[in-house]
This record gives sequence, C-alpha cells and structure tokens, in this order.
Amino acid sequence: MDNLIGILFFAVGILLSIGLHEIGHLVPAKKFGVRVPTYMVGFGPTVWSKIKGETEYGIKLIPLGGYIRMIGMYPPNPKGEVDRDKLGRMGNLIEEARTETFTEISESDTDRVFYKLSVPKKLTVMFGGPFMNLVIATILFFITLAGVGISAPSTTLANVSACVPTAANPSGIISTDGTCGGGSQTAAATAGLQPGDTLLTINSKAINSWEDVGLSLSGKTGQIVPIEVLRNNEKLRLSATVGSIQDQPNQSRPFLGISPALEMVRMPVAEVPAEMWNVTVLSVRGLLSFPAEVLNLGQELFTDSPRNVEGPVSVIGVGRISGQITAADAISNLDKISILLLLLASVNLFLFLFNLVPILPLDGGHIAGAIFEGLRKTYARILGRPIPGPVDTAKMLPIAYVATLAILSMALIVMLADVIKPLNIF
Repeated sequence: MDNLIGILFFAVGILLSIGLHEIGHLVPAKKFGVRVPTYMVGFGPTVWSKIKGETEYGIKLIPLGGYIRMIGMYPPNPKGEVDRDKLGRMGNLIEEARTETFTEISESDTDRVFYKLSVPKKLTVMFGGPFMNLVIATILFFITLAGVGISAPSTTLANVSACVPTAANPSGIISTDGTCGGGSQTAAATAGLQPGDTLLTINSKAINSWEDVGLSLSGKTGQIVPIEVLRNNEKLRLSATVGSIQDQPNQSRPFLGISPALEMVRMPVAEVPAEMWNVTVLSVRGLLSFPAEVLNLGQELFTDSPRNVEGPVSVIGVGRISGQITAADAISNLDKISILLLLLASVNLFLFLFNLVPILPLDGGHIAGAIFEGLRKTYARILGRPIPGPVDTAKMLPIAYVATLAILSMALIVMLADVIKPLNIF
C-alpha cells in the first residue's frame, strides 16, 4: 500500500506538471488572440474531454507529455505555390505540413494564427511552457529546502559499533560470548561513548557538524584524543585512542566506530538559489551526456552486469523509486515527503532545461526560430532594408522528424531498462 502511495504521488505530480506546462503555452496564446482548438495532457486515445468555447480540453491515456494545438504554426511558402511533383520526399513532407496547417484556418482566423505574432509574443507563448516547469521547480525547492528540510547527519550518535569491522565480521557486531571474535573493540566502545550522546568537542575542536568529526580526527591515528559529549544534559569528558580502518587496498583512515543520527535541517532561504544552481549545473551535464548514457544503458540490457545507478531513468523508473521511498520503514514520514518533493522538483527542472534544447519538436526549436526572426528583422532595420516576413520554421521539419525518432528511441530504451532491470535505491 505504501508503495502504491509513492507511485500515485509521482503520477499525479507529473500530470499536474505537464498540465501546467501546457497552460503556460495556452494562456498567452489566447491572450494574444491565437485560436487554440486543442489542449491535451497525455498522448494516445482520449480518456476524457470537454469543449469549452473554441477549445477542447482533455486527458489522454499515456501520460508521457502533452500539447496544445495552435492554428497557423507554419507560415505559407515564401515562394508561393510550388510544383509538388518537383519536390523531393522531405520537400513534400514540409508542404503537407503547411497544407494541414492551413486547412483549419477560416477567413475569420486569418489574423489569429501563430506565425503572424510579433517576435516578443512568439517568445512569450513558446517560453511559457518551460517557464511553468521552472516556477514549479523553484516553489518545490523552496518549500522542501527552507520549509520541510532535508535529512542530514547530526552531531548526535545513532550507533556505537562494538567491534572494528573485519572481513569475517563486516558489520562489527559483538559475538554471543561478549567478545569481538578475535577482532578488537572500537575506540568509541572502549571510551564509553553511547548512542544518544551529542558530540561537543574532539581533540579540543568544536563539533558543529558531522564533517567536523573527520577533520578533528585527521592524522590522529594511534593517538589519544579527548572527547567531550553531552549526555542527559550533562557534559562528560572521555578519551579515546583513535583506531584505523582500511577502506581501499593500501589506504586507511582514522576510525572511532560511531555513526550519526539523522535530523531534518532547514536551509536558509537565501541559500536556496545557490543550491538550485548546483542542481541546474548537474542537470545540464546530465542532459549533455544523455545520449551516451542511453547507449551504455542499451548495452547493459544484453549483459549480466549491474545497472549504473547514476544512469538515466524514465518516468516508469522514477515512479518505482517513489514507491520504494514511501515503502521504506527506515525513513521517517517527514523525510519521505522531503525526498519526494525534491524528486518532483528535480524532474521539473530537467523538463525546463530539456524543452529549451533548440530543435523541433521541442519548444526550444520554436524559440530559436523566433530569436532568428528577431535578429533578421533588426538587421534589416539597421540597414534600411524591407522588413522580412516570419521565419519559415517548416524548413526545420526534417530535423524535427529525426529528433522525434531519436527522442522516442532513447525513451523506449530507458523504459525497457526500467522494466527489465529496475533500479532499487535501497
């Protein structure tokens, strides 16, 4: 049941995100007088629809996107009527798209077409969708980071290991006879540290965060260090001989045998934009490496090698992860809410960036066309030349068909991976 709650949370969240993305296109388009016959969330067969005014609003079966249909997306051919018999395959595809565009334009709609909008209005309409995703992501990041908080290690101890982990006893559990079975006690157990103790100082250095623990122990292996803790509202002074543990071959680090309790930490509001920027940089890097990552993922499907947990994930995979989070007993309910909100915020931030890629059929393709149109008109004004007409974005359709095929192929590979080799974050 808990698993289903997480899946439903993400499904509803992504549907609302898609719906609001399309509203970001719909509202300015209607405001500028463009006729919008269709507003749909999803693809495939229509599950529900209702006609209000001149627009049909509806939900389709497959919730993997959405769209609004504006009349007059492509301008007429600047060369006028062309002999279709002399055009190649791509040329005919372009003209067929033009013909389909103009069949739904009546005499009363001649000034209500998208291609006649000014450049600023075109940019507003096409940027409106991604902008809504950015707004959603920003709101969710602020609510989560500054309001709910995120789980972080505290300076209070959750666990004190009895024994130094070894190959025979990797978890450091004490044996039934009360010994470490040939191993040794941890420095923390020997010193008398207990779960619930709050670290105040180690080696006379203040412990304000869990990162301070490692810094205070650096280079102290084999040395006796004083430790001050708060236990039951009383300060206690202890001492421990710092041990060591080998993480990698020929590499060891200081080791006490303590682990922190987690607490919800709220980030100052002023620090949230910087954290969003860090996530944005990571998202851009992920977007640039996405094709290569999908190729690697496709190869992994035909091998027994484990799936890369840092690789691409589809909406199916993210839905599964959401279910795993809500079903996890080791995570508090508040922490589950925080993780799910951050997950949805990150998805919206990625959608914002993805839709700005300057190729059709993405919004970025139309944005790039509008920017080029604006530059061309500005250049003509500076030189005193006649102002050119709208940019013929229909010429970008061959690239759009290839891009659509590539996007669908990559999406299919990732979805297959999420079905055949699903990720388990725990």
